[in-house]
Amino acid sequence: MISINKKKLINRLQTKKGRNAEGKFVGEGFKLVGDLISGGLKACYVACVEGRTMPQSIAGCNAEKTLCTAAEMKDVSSLKTPSGVIAIFEKPQTNAALEQPDALTLLLDEVQDPGNMGTIIRLADWFGIRRIICSHTCADPYNPKVVQATMGALARVSVVETDLAQYLERNARQWHLPVFGTFLEGHNIYNATLPEKALVIMGNEGNGISDGVSQYVTDKLLIPNYPAGAPTSESLNVATATAIVCSEFRRRL
Repeated sequence: MISINKKKLINRLQTKKGRNAEGKFVGEGFKLVGDLISGGLKACYVACVEGRTMPQSIAGCNAEKTLCTAAEMKDVSSLKTPSGVIAIFEKPQTNAALEQPDALTLLLDEVQDPGNMGTIIRLADWFGIRRIICSHTCADPYNPKVVQATMGALARVSVVETDLAQYLERNARQWHLPVFGTFLEGHNIYNATLPEKALVIMGNEGNGISDGVSQYVTDKLLIPNYPAGAPTSESLNVATATAIVCSEFRRRL
């Protein structure tokens, strides 16, 4: 059974304040939990529904394990349809991600939708981008909805929060990497010169890149609609735009 203390801890980890205080987060589902463990994240507690077979990737980890009823799992789960397993993980140390970038790096400015955040982390993993730097106003990367949307990518992508303006000022002063961002007045991305090492900023779902951050952009990019000048949607979803931008950067390699 899941102890009262563990239930309280899992409930506390549903909030950002609780996750920050405990240094832990929750993952659910056999594939997700297995992928996070296989990717090197440390599980400290695993609860599995009685009668369900625990994959070796989970069963073999060095964590406290317990069996529980389906009713207990439903009681602690954040999913509409609870899975057969829930795990508590130690949050990885990500401060090294704030050092000088040595490859293509994503910067997220006020991306607030958990689904978008999780999808972007998954996209970064797909395109081999190992660092994401977030503003403090982004959705928490360890929010349960974000964790589910990453499909295990959190084990391979370092995600850290910081003051983006200060980070970009440091780049301008010390590292001198080009800084790209998407704007309606930008240069057509399909004709632009895109280097292997750069900082790429993706902005808020409704307002785009904020003024305090956009002042550091050295290269403005446009994802053109088709045909040019035709009536169209006001903008692309930020996760969709991120997929296009990352794909175009990687296509040039």
